[in-house]
Amino acid sequence: MKKKRVSIIVSFVLLLAIMLTACGSKTTQTKENNDANVTPLPKDQTETEATATPSAEEVTILVAAASSLEYSYTQELIPMFQEKYPNITVDGTYDSSGKLQTQIEEGLDADVFMSAAKAQMTALTDERLIDSDSVVDLLENKIVLITGKDNNDSLAAFEDIAKAQTVAIGDPESVPAGQYAKEALTSLGLWDTVEAKASLGTNVTEVLNWVSAGSADAGVVYATDAATTQDVKVIAEAPEGALAQPVLYPIGIVTNSTKKDTAKLFTEFLQSDEALAIFEKYGFTINK
Repeated sequence: MKKKRVSIIVSFVLLLAIMLTACGSKTTQTKENNDANVTPLPKDQTETEATATPSAEEVTILVAAASSLEYSYTQELIPMFQEKYPNITVDGTYDSSGKLQTQIEEGLDADVFMSAAKAQMTALTDERLIDSDSVVDLLENKIVLITGKDNNDSLAAFEDIAKAQTVAIGDPESVPAGQYAKEALTSLGLWDTVEAKASLGTNVTEVLNWVSAGSADAGVVYATDAATTQDVKVIAEAPEGALAQPVLYPIGIVTNSTKKDTAKLFTEFLQSDEALAIFEKYGFTINK
């Protein structure tokens, strides 16, 4: 009886050992099969790196710039920038710096402001509408006396503007080119004579168009504007000393911009060697 009981126990232990061995083998096989179905990461790629990076967010910024910048901006600078950063769209609004200053004061949703004179930029900075630490005096320009390309009047010097029958200048109240013209003509003792026969343009482009169309015998514009058309000819630059300060173009970031990182990227691009070369191509001098 005792031997029979021992035999039963031994048989049970052997059966249990066989079952455990079979289960272990099955588990190992299942794990191997599962591992075989996993695609391993490349040796130089972590799980974090393997996660797909989302494409750059689409962003649009608005640049408020003086009219005299429109050609260089629209023809080359903005396309060049957008080629470098395809996810960024740059829209521009171009007018006299005085008008743009007023629009920014009234809430224009601009991100970048570039004026044709320091006065407008300084005013907006003082009003805390432009970030003062972002302002850079980037470019320099000249004011010149122009006539129509077929005008044969005896105008040979800047002072000869007094001989013209009709004169076009920017409105000194809002147009920097007009402010510079008034300053230069006042220093030469000619302002009262010229003002009596002057038509005042709302921006420098309007002045240029009046002279090129023959609506005015002569006009005062920026050298860069005169270079954009063959319908006018440059008689002379304003004499040295006629202006107390050079014609500077500052650029800055609008304080209320919600896209300051992108605005900064654009302003830094305009300070790059490739952008400055374009400005020089359009007749500007780089302020150093």
